[in-house]
Amino acid sequence: MRKFNIRKVLDGLTAVSSAASASSAAQQQQAGNRETEIQETLQSEHFQLCKTVRHGFPYQPSALAFDPVQKILAIGTQTGALRLFGRPGVECYCQHDSGAAVIQLQFLINEGALVSALADDTLHLWNLRQKRPAILHSLKFNRERITFCHLPFQSKWLYVGTERGNIHIVNVESFTLSGYVIMWNKAIELSSKSHPGPIVHISDNPMDEGKLLIGFESGTVVLWDLKSKKADYRYTHDEAIHSVAWHHEGKQFICSHSDGTLTIWNVKSPTKPFQTITPHGKQLKDGKKPEPCKPILKVEYKTTRAGEPFIILSGGLSYDTVGRRPCLTVMHGKSTAVLEMDYSIVDFLTLCETPYPNDFQEPYAVVVLLEKDLVLIDLAQNGYPIFENPYPLTIHESPVTCCEYFADCPVDLIPALYSVGARQKRQGYSKKEWPISGGNWGLITQSYPEIIITGHADGSIKFWDASAITLQVLYKLKTAKVFEKSRNKDDKQNTDIVDEDPYAIQIISWCPESRMLCIAGVSAHVIIYRFSKQEVTTEVIPMLEVRLLYEINDVESPDGEQVPPLPTPGTGSNPQSIVPQSHPSTSSSSSDGLRDNVPCLKVKNSPLKQSPGYQIELVIQLVWVSGEPPQQITSLAVNSAYGLVVFGNCNGIAMVDYLQKTVLLNLGTIELYGSNDPYRREPRSPRKTRQPSGGMLTVASCMCGLSNLYSESVKKLRTSYITGLSDINEGTMVPEDRCKSPTSDVKDNSFSRSRSSSVTSIDKETREAISALHFCETFTRKADTSLSPCLWVGTTLGTVLVIVLNLPPGGEQRLLQPVIVSPSGTILRLKGAILRMAFLDTTGSLIPPAHEPWREHNVPEDKDEKDKSKKRRPVSVSPSSSQEISENQYAVICSEKQAKVISLPSQNCIYKQNITETSFVLRGDIVSLSNSVCLACFCANGHIMTFSLPSLRPLLDVYYLPLTNMRIARTFCFTNNGQALYLVSPTEIQRLTYSQETCENLQEMLGELFTPVETPEAPNRGFFKGLFGGGAQSLDREELFGESASGKASRSLAQHIPGPGGIEGVKGAASGVVGELARARLALDERGQKLGELEEKTAAMLYSADSFSKHAHEMMLKYKDKKWYQF
Repeated sequence: MRKFNIRKVLDGLTAVSSAASASSAAQQQQAGNRETEIQETLQSEHFQLCKTVRHGFPYQPSALAFDPVQKILAIGTQTGALRLFGRPGVECYCQHDSGAAVIQLQFLINEGALVSALADDTLHLWNLRQKRPAILHSLKFNRERITFCHLPFQSKWLYVGTERGNIHIVNVESFTLSGYVIMWNKAIELSSKSHPGPIVHISDNPMDEGKLLIGFESGTVVLWDLKSKKADYRYTHDEAIHSVAWHHEGKQFICSHSDGTLTIWNVKSPTKPFQTITPHGKQLKDGKKPEPCKPILKVEYKTTRAGEPFIILSGGLSYDTVGRRPCLTVMHGKSTAVLEMDYSIVDFLTLCETPYPNDFQEPYAVVVLLEKDLVLIDLAQNGYPIFENPYPLTIHESPVTCCEYFADCPVDLIPALYSVGARQKRQGYSKKEWPISGGNWGLITQSYPEIIITGHADGSIKFWDASAITLQVLYKLKTAKVFEKSRNKDDKQNTDIVDEDPYAIQIISWCPESRMLCIAGVSAHVIIYRFSKQEVTTEVIPMLEVRLLYEINDVESPDGEQVPPLPTPGTGSNPQSIVPQSHPSTSSSSSDGLRDNVPCLKVKNSPLKQSPGYQIELVIQLVWVSGEPPQQITSLAVNSAYGLVVFGNCNGIAMVDYLQKTVLLNLGTIELYGSNDPYRREPRSPRKTRQPSGGMLTVASCMCGLSNLYSESVKKLRTSYITGLSDINEGTMVPEDRCKSPTSDVKDNSFSRSRSSSVTSIDKETREAISALHFCETFTRKADTSLSPCLWVGTTLGTVLVIVLNLPPGGEQRLLQPVIVSPSGTILRLKGAILRMAFLDTTGSLIPPAHEPWREHNVPEDKDEKDKSKKRRPVSVSPSSSQEISENQYAVICSEKQAKVISLPSQNCIYKQNITETSFVLRGDIVSLSNSVCLACFCANGHIMTFSLPSLRPLLDVYYLPLTNMRIARTFCFTNNGQALYLVSPTEIQRLTYSQETCENLQEMLGELFTPVETPEAPNRGFFKGLFGGGAQSLDREELFGESASGKASRSLAQHIPGPGGIEGVKGAASGVVGELARARLALDERGQKLGELEEKTAAMLYSADSFSKHAHEMMLKYKDKKWYQF
């Protein structure tokens, strides 16, 4: 027996009746026979899915490392990610499979390799000599927890300190343990009664590799002699140790402590510190000890040839500095600079001229890794200015609330945005070049411009140049500056509808050709912007207020007027006629005391200086109606050729002529249907009447709202959609009136409390919301023989309605005569909320909406230009009139559940595809790829699918990632040429491609991290130092730690795991087994070749080291018995 499926029942309810669908199927077949066949060129082999690049600041960073020769920076995160940065444009992202936090990173300096230590007690060796780094070896510790690692320069032996206080030694070539172990009980004094705590520091004496400095958390430091296997000196201090650093001469070291002090020790004086410093302690009189301060988490001690050494530290502020920002302190001679940071410091590193620890360090910069930023400080300039950061790490400056992606933009757009954005740059940066300069760029195989637009919680919008897998900010627009900001909480109007972030951007509608920009914000506001290269001052900001109400028969509007069933076109020719009404503070409450006619935000009434870039054309705000707050906007569209903007929410739809500054249309969703409403609803409250069509409005509550992913109620309804509707069907009312901020969706799944109890959330959610809008020039009715401008409206109940636009002629007439708007009566039905609509011509090519080319608006036109503009018609790529009139357009409509292709003007459904039965589509886009068009969909179950057009053949279906949070749903978008992106974390954008061609070219496009560089020469020991043995002492570690000397390590201590070895080019899901095998074989060859090179280089190094030791031995024998005056 077939299982009863509530979802299919719902699907059945929202679709047309089965009889109708049967007849439409027959109709479809007949229509299909009549259609001229369109040759489709896209095949499944054109598609392959793979991640390309990740941009933005590494989320939750935890570790930092720098290769001073290669000049590459590595950052590890709490989620096991690894980000590598070279010169601007060279970036790489890798991921540890376990997802455990990275606790430490160590470069094999100038070797093209990196060791990572993770919180799950594993060590991994990464090969960076390939474009996509991969793990060569892993080592899993079973009995002990890793706390600190140290790899001396040009050594293959890695010291690993543990929580138990022991030190193990790992050969990084074979990734095996040495039998040599330094046990904690041998290192500390035998008389000590307590355990010294975990290892917090390991380093070898810069002048003697045979002496190892070991720091224990409790405050004990031990200088261990590796050869004699005993402690030379032990230094004890009362306070816990956080970090230790050597002076380059190896005679002194410095420790940082938990009471905010620094102790400097002479190596040969273990009884007491040579000096104790409290950098931020208040010096008390009478010679008393300074007050204790916060712990100094890290200290570095760097020397210079020409002057005083630098002592650089993080933390250590006094406890009375409450609310003070985190600081980095730079002590140089007698001067102390305290540099305040915006976020807490995770780690810092001093960049020095030499990789050799036994030479003058000559520090030139400090890299500071903050919780949400990366800062580089120039130590060589007075005042320690910061370097201007060239990486795109400010995506999260304010949380991202929405994203749009445009590939193949007009070529003049990026230079235009860059030129206006260049004026916004801050001054006062260091004049020097960015010091992280390693790696090489990949080949640019894509030549088309790409732009990403991000909308943010503070109302800002950022335009990014995303061409050729790089990212660079072009221009930032602050939309909030048009509104008055409330000075304090008491002053705050009680009209806002969100708890926080009232200016947050929800929807962006942009026309790249005309550069018109329109945004919808969380406070039910819409702002239209025009691009200009001239600065202007706007005396009065043009503004409209719109009463968009859901008509219910038990609440009359205060003045008793009903919304007319048909719109009356605006006739005001003077744009300023609406301005006096722009601040209606007087009409804030209706006769019965309910808040009425008040917008949520107050527009500034002072002149506004607008810089070159995007400038305000019009502000539209929805107002409170009879104590009912305006509902958030769920869809938005702007058209530059028609001069119109349209938006909708769960109450209805409004259309505005932004040239004449008039409202053309203001209708409840039900009134759009007129007498054609399939549900026969009356405009009245669902609470007062029984739900029509056997609970149809409850179905609406489940189907609607995906287009408004910000409101918490949607999440609840989506959950109920998946788990069943029993409690909702019983009529349980959940108060939900105020929407949460779009940035709070991950933290809190609960409903916010209702501000007004007049309408419950079920009532709101049962309303049919406007979910998709599309301006086009097409056939509006079955009998039409010519194309006309119109607006296609999609709703959350799966209905598509068509509104006809009657536009006046261009030029001056456009500003004088009204635009006439009328419903066409055309209604189409799909299953699930409508997401996207597009139109194809007879050849199957995409017909873009009509648009005007951009022109400078703030420069007065001369007479010739005026004549031209009178004659100028909107650029519209509609079929020419010589084409056959019959069946010469196709409407493509995608909903949450299915896609349909409808032939126009006959309105026959010629192709239909049920995209998903058990899930729902989150994002659907009709995109161009390889000179053809396809439909790309991302489902809530994690599948990415593409379909051919117009036949809707499935071309790709790959399980990519499950919908783990609303952020992915809110930001996922597809664009042309097989590109897509989403916000993978609050700070990072993940780009991916579904194009086979891009996948194959990706290897060439990625940058090289490793470049062959000569290691600098070791410092000259000098004649007398060499003579009296005063220089750096080398150590034959192989002799000490090798198997022949130290024996084998315990097998149960750690387990060796061979890595995947860095097979490059296994790029996402395979589209063909043969192709995949070929790619794998190529990658294996490449890997073998690169590993062969590595092996050859290692062998050459071993040979040169061997010959050096032989020569040194011969020299020693030759001069052994000679006196110094005989040389």
